[in-house]
Amino acid sequence: MPMFYQSKTENGFSVKPTAIPSPGNNSFLSDTFTSDAPKDKQISCGFYRQEAGEALVYTYDYDEMKVNLEVHGKFTVTDETGFSKSIQQGDTFYFKNGCTITFKVEGTDEVPESEAYALNFFCGLRPNGTA
Repeated sequence: MPMFYQSKTENGFSVKPTAIPSPGNNSFLSDTFTSDAPKDKQISCGFYRQEAGEALVYTYDYDEMKVNLEVHGKFTVTDETGFSKSIQQGDTFYFKNGCTITFKVEGTDEVPESEAYALNFFCGLRPNGTA
């Protein structure tokens, strides 16, 4: 089959992705598709959701790109050099193999902490389920 399809009700866009180990148990990621290629050339894509609470610090052992789809509250992404950006809907990122990134979501005056989150679509040079 040349094309694969998943609706938003099954791919992590409309439903919360799978919980991943994180200090605050507030990070979620699910692979939607993985290319049919040799393991060292596979690309995987899917959805990553970070909720308010403790920051997720992640060291990449592959190249990855993300696009932010939704921000409710404040979403900050910081690299190991201290470079930091407050992310808005539609912003894109490129994380190089070996970098360490901190993802942090906080509530604001308009969005209570209990409702704050950021939803991102990612595509990375890695096999399925190796995040």
